[in-house]
This record gives sequence, structure tokens and C-alpha cells, in this order.
Amino acid sequence: MLKNHNEAVRTADRLVRKYGTRDADQLAEALGLIVMPRAFKHQKGVYKVIERNRYIFIKQDLHPVMHNIVLLHEIGHDQLHRSAAIAAGGFQEFNLFNMADRAMEYEANMFAAQVALPDEEILEYIMRGCDVAQIAQLMHSDINLVALKTAELNRQGRRFRQPEHRCDFLK
Repeated sequence: MLKNHNEAVRTADRLVRKYGTRDADQLAEALGLIVMPRAFKHQKGVYKVIERNRYIFIKQDLHPVMHNIVLLHEIGHDQLHRSAAIAAGGFQEFNLFNMADRAMEYEANMFAAQVALPDEEILEYIMRGCDVAQIAQLMHSDINLVALKTAELNRQGRRFRQPEHRCDFLK
């Protein structure tokens, strides 16, 4: 298990409690992050620290659902991996969201899932018999993020059938 996996969940829960919101734009503002829309061709977002200012550059024409997920992912990097970003001069665009390649990407995705998808709501839909695709649609999310969240609930002791998900869904 990743050593910071639990920290991603705890940090996400703490921020939701502290700021009383799951909205990515509101969280970014509350945390003092500077969000800059950009006309990226391929990448969806990047987190950088420049002269102690924390920036998230995000593709300007993302669908609102994807905008929220990408922004939460980048906020996750800010909260979990800031010192690594400073040391590296910021995270680079290549393979940024590929969980199979880097533990930090998995942790940032887990952070995004934990903020965006409240346990109670996920559990309610599961008890109603909804599958992952239906839950994603009902919660205005991505099927892969919902699959990641259900995997986390299983890790916490729930016993749901684990759906397949792509590791590079934000790529």
C-alpha cells in the first residue's frame, strides 16, 4: 500500500470539513491557489510553485465535470506533494495523470475522489443497486473516479464487487 494513500483521504476529509465545500473552485480560492486557464492542446492541468506562489494551470475548454476533477487532482498535488513540486520545479505534463506510472498521481486522484464523492452518497446509490456508470452519471462525475472511490471503500472494509477502471483516465 502506498504510504501516503491514507494521508490523501485524511487531507481531503479535513479540507471538506474546514471549508464546508466540495467545489474545486471554492477550495482552490480558500487555499490561496492561483488558477490560470490555458489553451492546452493535450494536457488537462499542471501544478507549479513559482516564487512561493502556488499555481494551477488548467485547460480552459474542459467540460465542467472534468474541470472539477482535474482541479481537485491538482489541489491534491498542492496539499500532498508541494515539496516535491518545488524540488522538481513543478510537475511536468508528460504522464501527469497516469496512476500506473507514479504513486503521486494515484494519491492526487484518490484525493480528488475523496473530495468529489461523499461516502454516504456513494453508499446510498450502491444500496439502491446502481452500478458504477449509473453512479458516475447521477453524481456528475467520471466512471473511473467512482471506481477508484469504490476501491477505497472496499479497502476500508466494505465488500463491493470491484469494477474495472483505466489508470490513465485523466490523460
